[in-house]
Amino acid sequence: MADNNQIEDIRFNGKNLWKEENYTDLEVGTIKKLVPINLDGTEDTNRKPTFTAATNIMTPNGALPLTGEINAENLKEAIENFSESINNALNKLQDEMMKMQQDQANKIVTPDELRGGKDLII
Repeated sequence: MADNNQIEDIRFNGKNLWKEENYTDLEVGTIKKLVPINLDGTEDTNRKPTFTAATNIMTPNGALPLTGEINAENLKEAIENFSESINNALNKLQDEMMKMQQDQANKIVTPDELRGGKDLII
């Protein structure tokens, strides 16, 4: 039975460790900072930290989470660039939604698809 257990094959990559720090203003959103670390827990100065912006926008169907990478070297720059990151994520989402709508509008519907792929007599 142990031969079928896929959990035993999972290996944690100790050469790619990151420490997560979260910052929030309790109003608009959250900035997540990932700091690269070594196996002993010290900061890895050979790699740069990364920053991610996160917020929610309200839609008629409820809250929509948005996240985006922030181009920043430190927390001060991350705060300054938060809005730009979220706006870029929103623009990307809008572009993807428009493309999906166009793809759906250009799709040719066949009788089989109208029946849900079932071989039924209409």
